[in-house]
Amino acid sequence: MNRIGFFVSTLLLVLVLASSTLFVVDQRQFGVVYALGQIKDVITEPGLYFKLPPPLQNVRYIDKRLLTLDGSETESMLTAEKQRVVIDWYVRWRITDPSEYIRNVGLDEGAGALQLNRVVRNAFQEEVNRRTVRELLSDKRDALMADVKREVLEAVRGGKPWGMDVVDVRITRVDYVDSITESVYRRMEAERKRVANELRSTGVAEGEKIRAEADRQREVILANAYRDAQKVKGEGDAQATRIYADAFGRDPQFAQFYRSLEAYRDSFKGKGDFMLLDPAGTEFFKAWRAPTPAAAPRN
Repeated sequence: MNRIGFFVSTLLLVLVLASSTLFVVDQRQFGVVYALGQIKDVITEPGLYFKLPPPLQNVRYIDKRLLTLDGSETESMLTAEKQRVVIDWYVRWRITDPSEYIRNVGLDEGAGALQLNRVVRNAFQEEVNRRTVRELLSDKRDALMADVKREVLEAVRGGKPWGMDVVDVRITRVDYVDSITESVYRRMEAERKRVANELRSTGVAEGEKIRAEADRQREVILANAYRDAQKVKGEGDAQATRIYADAFGRDPQFAQFYRSLEAYRDSFKGKGDFMLLDPAGTEFFKAWRAPTPAAAPRN
């Protein structure tokens, strides 16, 4: 029984020693081995490694992947024309030399992100001060990002290298501060209203012009139609007069009798009309007194 207990205790001791001396480095990490607080070794390749048990040696891990630093700045920056803008940006960076990184920056990725954020913001402030808002919104923005990246690389690769590399710097948004944005929106709204009112006024003027032209054309058409109608009517009356004259010229007595009948018809047209005349003393009823003229014989 004592042998079994001793065997189990020995096995547990061996496992504890093995767990404190063996460690695994993942392919996404750097393994940094410390000996009494000093960096003894940096492991860059993944695998199983051996070290002395604590407190003689310890191991820490640092991310070797491509990291992203997002900068959503609430503090405004001044452009060349003294306009306050807010810029959102991001930086892609990675740790390339863990030893220099730990000595000059910090023990984890958060320390590097904090210092890198300060350097990137200062670089953006300097470059934005040299450019106008129009340049920030145009294709010259690529030159701005390139200049910021250059300045950041100069800072991290200076006298005390940070042991990191900046892969890319990008701007995601450029906007005015809230007070200026609201003022711009008000000006835009006023401008749109002005344009709308101008278009309405132009439309009303064009409408009046079209209606006036239509009324003019209507009057011209009616005048031409009336002129043509009067001309046709005159020609018809003239032709009718010629026909009447030709017909009545053949038999004047019949013509006189026919005209008397027309006069009687027009005079007694209304039911309530009456005339007080002396048939014997007026020429109006002459056709009644005289015998009806006989039609002249036709040749």
